[in-house]
Amino acid sequence: MLNRFVFAAVMSLAGFVAVAPAQADGDCSLLVDAADGAVLSRTGDCDQAVTPASTFKVPLAVMGFDSGVLVDAENPAWPFRLGYADWMENWKTTVTPRYWLDKSVVWYSQELTKKLGAARFQNYVDTFNYGNRDLTGDAGKNNGLTNAWLRSSLKITPLEQAQFLDRLLNRKLGVSEKAYDMTYESMQKTELGNGWTVSGKTGTSFLSNADGTADAQKRQLGWFVGWAEKGARKIIFVHLVEDQKKEKSFAGPRAKAELLGLLPDALKGL
Repeated sequence: MLNRFVFAAVMSLAGFVAVAPAQADGDCSLLVDAADGAVLSRTGDCDQAVTPASTFKVPLAVMGFDSGVLVDAENPAWPFRLGYADWMENWKTTVTPRYWLDKSVVWYSQELTKKLGAARFQNYVDTFNYGNRDLTGDAGKNNGLTNAWLRSSLKITPLEQAQFLDRLLNRKLGVSEKAYDMTYESMQKTELGNGWTVSGKTGTSFLSNADGTADAQKRQLGWFVGWAEKGARKIIFVHLVEDQKKEKSFAGPRAKAELLGLLPDALKGL
């Protein structure tokens, strides 16, 4: 919850940990202690609401496991079918929940939301208090069930991302214990080599113009959100980058690589 995020007390401390200097107006980096909601570091504009893109797969996983549509990290295994989103070659295969989260398979998300149905989907998003909770989709297209989180109506700020992760880690989302356990089990893990393990999810999207159309320069935004844990200690992180020019690589993986490079030093002494 927002009132768990102790901004003034922590940010006034001399020598607080800085994750990264913001490189552009839309960039943000946050570190938050999951135990008490204290913000350990905050740089950049963390109040700007943008598309969650593939970071939305984390709440989708919670919904899927809570509803029973998803069973465990390896089930259900759904086969690729002609007509599914096929922007990436590695999506054209049989996909499990673990593979879906690892490879950001859009069509698996869309099949999941179809099975949830519009009413149950909206109820979960409302219960999670996720971002602006707007699942209407693109204006006039009636595609919210399958596209709301893809540079469309659903938007979330970096601070709201951290709030959602805080409720997830503290099991305050009002879902089954299995939903928490299986979401954790299915997420990609990275060992930092200093006793900390990172669980996280990337997200990539083109930036949007004021009218909602894709940025003509094809500039991207990239997310990497999740948490680092060492024993009982859990530190939430949110890292958002917004490109200032067209880049050849995807922004989400770049955000991940950048944060993973900074985390070992940032976590020292925590």
